[in-house]
Amino acid sequence: MTPKKIFWAACGFILLGIAYLGVILPGLPWSIFVVMSAYCFAKSSERMHNWLYNHKLFGPFLTNWSEKKVFPLKLKYFMIATMATTVAFTYFATGNDKAALWTGGFMILVAVYCWRYPSTVAEYDRRKAAGEKIAWFK
Repeated sequence: MTPKKIFWAACGFILLGIAYLGVILPGLPWSIFVVMSAYCFAKSSERMHNWLYNHKLFGPFLTNWSEKKVFPLKLKYFMIATMATTVAFTYFATGNDKAALWTGGFMILVAVYCWRYPSTVAEYDRRKAAGEKIAWFK
C-alpha cells in the first residue's frame, strides 16, 4: 500500500469510528461521517468501500445518497430534534446567548441544506419525471 492509500484508509477508519459514535450519541450526526468515510475508502480500499455500501445500517443510506441524493425523512426529523436539543443544551449549560444563537444559526443552514433533497426514491423519481430540480436551489 502506498503512503497516500494508507492516509486515506486511516481517515476512512477514523471517520467510520465517528459515524458509529454518532449512531449511539445524541448530538453527533452519523450521516456526514459515513459519506466522508465512503469517499476515503473509495480512494484507498475497494474492499472497505464495498463493505460500507453493503453494511446493514449505512449501506441503504449511502446507496440512495450517492445514486439519487435521497435524504430519508426519518433522518431529517431526527436531525432537527438533535439540533434543537443541542442548542437548548448549549444555552442552558453555558448561559451564553451568542454561542446559542451562532450554533442555532449554523444548524439552521445545515437543516435547510438537508431538507432540500428528496426524502424518498419515489419523490426523487417524481421530481426527475416532472423536470424539477432534485435539490431546491441547485
